[in-house]
Amino acid sequence: MKNLSLIILCTIMSAFITQNVGAIKVVSGIVYDHKQQVLPGVSVMEKGTRNGTVTDFKGEYKIKVSDDAKFLVFSFVGMKTQEVEINKKLSSNVVMEPDLNSLNEVSIVAEDCELEEEIVVVGYGVQKKSTVTGAVSSYVLPGREPQYNHPRLLQMQEDYASVKANVFLDPKIDPLSTFSVDVDRASYSNIRRFLNGGTLPPKDAVRIEEMVNYFNYNYKGPRDKRPFVVHHEVVDCPWNRTHYLMKIALQGKKIDKENLPPSNIVFLLDVSGSMNAPQKLPLLKSALKMLVNELRDEDRVSIVVYAGAAGIVLEPTSGREKIKIMDALDKLSAGGSTAGGAGLKLAYKLAAENFIKEGNNRIVLATDGDFNVGLSTNLDMENLIETQRDKGIYMTVMGFGMGNYKDSKMELIADKGNGNYFYIDNFLEAKKALVEEFGGTLYTIAKDVKLQLEFNPEHVAGYRLIGYENRLLNKEDFNNDKIDAGEIGSGHTVTALYEIIPVGAEDTANYLHTADPLKYQKEKKQEKIKTNKEFLDELLTVKLRYKFPDENKSNLMVIPIKNQVKDYDDASADFIMAASVAAWGMKFKNENYVNNITIEDIINMAQKSECVDEIGYFSELIRLMKISEILSDESIKTSKK
Repeated sequence: MKNLSLIILCTIMSAFITQNVGAIKVVSGIVYDHKQQVLPGVSVMEKGTRNGTVTDFKGEYKIKVSDDAKFLVFSFVGMKTQEVEINKKLSSNVVMEPDLNSLNEVSIVAEDCELEEEIVVVGYGVQKKSTVTGAVSSYVLPGREPQYNHPRLLQMQEDYASVKANVFLDPKIDPLSTFSVDVDRASYSNIRRFLNGGTLPPKDAVRIEEMVNYFNYNYKGPRDKRPFVVHHEVVDCPWNRTHYLMKIALQGKKIDKENLPPSNIVFLLDVSGSMNAPQKLPLLKSALKMLVNELRDEDRVSIVVYAGAAGIVLEPTSGREKIKIMDALDKLSAGGSTAGGAGLKLAYKLAAENFIKEGNNRIVLATDGDFNVGLSTNLDMENLIETQRDKGIYMTVMGFGMGNYKDSKMELIADKGNGNYFYIDNFLEAKKALVEEFGGTLYTIAKDVKLQLEFNPEHVAGYRLIGYENRLLNKEDFNNDKIDAGEIGSGHTVTALYEIIPVGAEDTANYLHTADPLKYQKEKKQEKIKTNKEFLDELLTVKLRYKFPDENKSNLMVIPIKNQVKDYDDASADFIMAASVAAWGMKFKNENYVNNITIEDIINMAQKSECVDEIGYFSELIRLMKISEILSDESIKTSKK
């Protein structure tokens, strides 16, 4: 009897343990906005816990929760936080509504005044901008709760390099267009941060080439020993059908992860007081943990931090010791001033001491760019970075946060360091840069890549490069191997667009302007250009120079392009996609070249591209375009009709 009772008791206890130990359930669904557009990057948390996830670029989420969990909490910038009960079907699609208070509480700025006279709302009164920009942390309007870190107010403290849009040039006078390639993507994700926060980005934060190059296109890769292949397409211009639009694209060779050279990576991390915000140091640590998971046993990682002083928190460690590396990241906290210069010097010293010949030697700088102690002038940093670059130590830059963000300094560091520049605004962007594009982010396949286009005046009356304003080179720089240019990573794509005015276009005079005749000297009469009949069918010639990473002598590629223009309806999906993103960027910058179309036209253009959207980047683009339309003057004009 005792044995029977014991057996029954054990059976009951076993069943109880089976039902309760480690019991979990999986909840999934899709998150939409109020216009039924999917929302990527939404935070999904199990209520009362630290257990959470984010929606992917398709707006989808999947989260494991405890068996007794009752609610999920959904939050997103510019949207009302929602608490949703977990149903029996374990599936919840959520529609988030705009938080009108946060979207409408925009700082009042007297745009027409001089800088020192601009007025912003602070507390319950007003102050001159010059008295508050150094330490603005919050503002309130009468009857409202304080709104911390509002993007419209905080952008006043952010720093962007001013650029002037390229103009149309006459090939009879300026037949050559020369520029350095650019595969940075920071501008697009930074623009996304502003739009998600309910405000348009400042014009100088918009770099059209970085917007276009944010997306991966369906270009075929090289089949020979060259590191990339060149593609081109000439189509009727969608915003001015009397003009042409030409796409020049480079597709880099993709190297399988197991075939990549060993890495000597130094994480140079800003842990100063300015990084003490949820979207800064905590996001930085999460991003780098994803990168650590991609490392192999032969890769080595070190960690240097800087705040009031610089120091080493992790000596060179094999990629197999992932737990040790992540523990070092977990222990980081923010505080103190920003000794950026000391940090750079220490990181370079550590990278040099552990240099891997024929390997990937690179510093990954993660910061908000607020270098304000020590080595802080652009010239000092430029000299240091260029010297180390020539020794084979490159620099990748990851930007975080808002408010005191120093975009101009971050771009300069990456440019001079032969590396890429990213802005990490959320967890998904970190995954894109450090996991999905791991090889391209960290491994250079070609350096000092330059393009030079020669336009044939027999067919071209004028041309304009769209974007790349801060990448322009002198024509003589193309053949000078001592001139630094851009880099291309494993699997990277580079796309550039030119608007072309064909000979005979009726609006030529609207875009090409001549100067008054000289008073004190006689101008030379321009001789009639004689074109070699052999090249009469060519629209232009593309020349390209590049170096392999371990070489100092450039290689030359020459690609003639025929005078063959496709109808816009026959353009490729990649072409239409790139054109729509470029047009959108020009709208942000208020360029007159796209006055003939609206943002709604651009949205329709993008949607007709029929791009494959497995991850959801295209869906997010459409959503952001629609937000910009709402925030722009165009929506106001439309509503008044």
